[in-house]
Amino acid sequence: MLAILDGTVLPVSEARIPVTDDGLLRGDAVFEVIRLYGGLPFALEDHLARMERSAHNLRLAFDPAAVRADVETLLAANDEPEAALRVVVTRGGRRLAMVEPLKALPDTLALATITYAPTRILDGVKSLSYGANMLAGRVARERGADEALLVTPHGRVLEGPTSAFFCSLDGETLVTPPLDDHVLDSITRRRLLALTGATERPVVRDELPGLREAFLASTLREVHPVHAIDGAALPDAPGPLTTAAAAAMRERIAAELGLPA
Repeated sequence: MLAILDGTVLPVSEARIPVTDDGLLRGDAVFEVIRLYGGLPFALEDHLARMERSAHNLRLAFDPAAVRADVETLLAANDEPEAALRVVVTRGGRRLAMVEPLKALPDTLALATITYAPTRILDGVKSLSYGANMLAGRVARERGADEALLVTPHGRVLEGPTSAFFCSLDGETLVTPPLDDHVLDSITRRRLLALTGATERPVVRDELPGLREAFLASTLREVHPVHAIDGAALPDAPGPLTTAAAAAMRERIAAELGLPA
């Protein structure tokens, strides 16, 4: 696997960032993860635009032309067709991009609700400050689940630690928590809202036992069906709405990248 650090391509194992960089010491950095299909990055423009917005909101110096050049140079040297591309810009002024292997995922997921209070000042920022999200996933796995479902102290359902949450109460329509609930404006979420006709509305913890089907959605997961929440099985996993969403997303990816469907 290859990386590019401040314009220099090298093996990932040789990439080094100084230990004095606040990106490491304080999580003071922005990042994006982009899925590669046949070596082509999906929704690259959306990811780079969001990264620039995140840097602006974090008051972090960001050179979009240099970041884009790094990505293009790394992709030209990359020989891993199915992988993930991680792009990072740190407070210390370092630019890093690297190709990562895709992680193996189960066919369907069991979720555990974890109480979580979003940090309001980081709205609109995709930063490296993901400690709370990562801990939520670990706590969920300690409870025997595959992943966490973040819920506010007042019972509002938010998202997964690194993914959007979609569900259906009636088996006919999909809903997802609104951005006003301080969830990430996910690029995959945007695509799915357009593709599926899903609507944004608040979802509360008390509604979860009545769900017909649900899924998590992200760049790396695409559409990932859920089969249980807090130990209660969902009737359909994957359900018809989830299956249709997954197919539509795959078709959209193929169309945007010019790949066979």
